[in-house]
Amino acid sequence: MQPPLVDTANLFRLVHFFDVLAAVVFAVSGALVASRKGMDVMGFMWFAVITGVGGGTVRDLILNVPVFWVQNPVHVSACLVTAVVMHFAAPRFDSRFKTLLWFDAFGLALVTVAGSVKASDVHAPALVAIAMGAVTGCVGGIIRDTLGHVPSVLLGHEIYVTASVLGACTYVGLHGLEVGRLPAMVAGFLVTFVVRGLAIRFGWSLPVFRESTRRERWKSAPRDAPRE
Repeated sequence: MQPPLVDTANLFRLVHFFDVLAAVVFAVSGALVASRKGMDVMGFMWFAVITGVGGGTVRDLILNVPVFWVQNPVHVSACLVTAVVMHFAAPRFDSRFKTLLWFDAFGLALVTVAGSVKASDVHAPALVAIAMGAVTGCVGGIIRDTLGHVPSVLLGHEIYVTASVLGACTYVGLHGLEVGRLPAMVAGFLVTFVVRGLAIRFGWSLPVFRESTRRERWKSAPRDAPRE
């Protein structure tokens, strides 16, 4: 029998590396919001940390497991360093909003997979693992946009949460079929990033709820007009 391509210890280190990388990427998106608001370095730090670890914090609280950055503060440390760097580097970005969207998409893909992996590791059901992937991917950005008083992509028509859910479904489905954790992680990442990237590039959106034509006619009709 051939030895596994990636042993458990190496896989754990790989997952941890990508988890920290995801926190850094989201911290960049948070710092870019701070730059758009003209904040000082403390404002950069606040937005970087809350965006970088916000989704994972909510995930761990829901799963009732120790909060990851309390056990190992490397994620918060990485976010703080990123904030300081971005405080000086942010003015070099030509299109901050477009850059924010792409950094956010990359971070979304990374943390979606990381969230689903962690939920699966604590033996959560498949549906819960998918939900935790979406929570990890989306909540940090929601908090960032809410605190920054900027339009949230969650409330827009563009595909965002859907991309996270599809990526989480991909990982959980492939992992459940015993495809292997690493290929499942890569596939989940690619599905999330590609779907979100295409939505950014082409403005894709899902159909939205609209009132029926009959109801709109009734609302716009004069009060004394006969009803059908």
